[in-house]
Amino acid sequence: MTTANHSIQPVEPIVLTADQVREIGAELDALRARVVADLGERDRAYLYRVIKAQRGFEVAGRGLMYLGFLPPFWLAGVAALSVSKILDNMEIGHNVMHGQYDWMREPGVNSRVFEWDNVCPADQWKHSHNYRHHTFTNILDEDRDIGYGILRIDEAQKWNPYYLGNPVWCFLLMVFFEWGVMLHDLEVEHLAADLKSGKRSSAQLRELVRGMWRKAGKQVVKDYVVFPALTGPLFLSTLAGNAAANVVRNVWAHAIIFCGHFPSGVQTFTKEETQDETRGEWYVRQMLGSANIRGGKLFHVMSGNLSHQIEHHLFPDIPASRYPDIAPEVERLCGKYGLPYNAGGFFKQIGSVWGKLFRLALPPSWVKPSPQLGVIVGREAREPERV
Repeated sequence: MTTANHSIQPVEPIVLTADQVREIGAELDALRARVVADLGERDRAYLYRVIKAQRGFEVAGRGLMYLGFLPPFWLAGVAALSVSKILDNMEIGHNVMHGQYDWMREPGVNSRVFEWDNVCPADQWKHSHNYRHHTFTNILDEDRDIGYGILRIDEAQKWNPYYLGNPVWCFLLMVFFEWGVMLHDLEVEHLAADLKSGKRSSAQLRELVRGMWRKAGKQVVKDYVVFPALTGPLFLSTLAGNAAANVVRNVWAHAIIFCGHFPSGVQTFTKEETQDETRGEWYVRQMLGSANIRGGKLFHVMSGNLSHQIEHHLFPDIPASRYPDIAPEVERLCGKYGLPYNAGGFFKQIGSVWGKLFRLALPPSWVKPSPQLGVIVGREAREPERV
C-alpha cells in the first residue's frame, strides 16, 4: 500500500516496512484490548453523570424561556438549551450510537435503539457515519464526508466553477448542520444516476425520505410548536430561543468535526491505494486521515471527546471518555515510527480549515499547491498521482 495526498509538490515520504506496519497494528490492538478489559463502573458512572447534566441543562433552559421577556433570562435559556443539545448530540448521542456503551446491556444507552435530539434519524446517521465514513475514512469517492457532496476540501477533488462558492456553501452547512447531516445519506449529487442505473430503487428512496420526514417532523413540532406554545404569549420568544440554541449546536458541531477531519496535514487516499488493506494499514490510514484539537477537560467533554479524533478513528467503539488517557500512547507510537500526530489548538485548526476552503475554491492554476506528506508501506514505491 502506498499512501499519498495527491499534490504536485510531494515532500520526502515516510517509508514503513511491512513488518513495521504489523508492529503498529499489534501495538494498537494490544492498547485496545487493555482498555476494553478495564471497562466498568467508572465508564457507566461517567455516562450517567453526563446524561444527568444534559437533562438538567434542558430543564433549566425550558424553564428560563418562561421569563424570556427579560433579555438576560432569554440569553441564559438559549445558553442552557445550547449546552443541552451539544451534550446530547456529541458526548451522548454520537458516542452511544457508535456502540461505545453496548457492553452495559442497558436499553436506554444501546446503539440499536437510541435516538438523539437531531432531525437526522439515528439509523440513517449510523449508515452514513458509522459504516461509510469509518470504514472508508478519507478514501476519495468512497467517504462522502470528504466535502459532504457540496465542498471542495481536498486538492484531489476536481475543480469546477461551482466551487467558487466554497466558503458560502460551508457557511450555510455550518448554520444548518443538522439538516445537512439529515440529507447526507440521500446522496443528492448521485441520486439521478443511481436511480437510472438501478443502484437504488424508487422504493428505497421513498423509505429513506419517509424516515427523514418522520424524524424531522417530530423535532420541528417539539422545538417550534409544542414548547413555544407552552409558554403562551411568549410563543415567538421561545421559538426564537429554540432556533438560536439549534444554531449554536450546529455551529459548534460543525467546527469540531471540521477541525478533526480537514486541517492542513490530513491525508486522503484512493481506492487503489487501499485495496487488500491489512489491519495495520487500516490503522495507519486512520492516524493520517484525522487530527486532534488540544484543550482542557471541559473542552473535551463539550466536543464529545471528538477533539481526540485520531483516537476516535482508531477505536470508534471504545467510550470516548477514555481517549484522553490513551492519546499520549498513540502520540508516542506515532513518534516511534516517524508518523505525524496532527494536533493543535482550536483556533489553529479551524483557521487552517477555513484557509483551505478559501484556497480550494479557486482554480488550481491560481494557487500554489501545498506540500503533502507521503507514506510508503513496503519496499515498492509508486509516484504520487498528479492533479
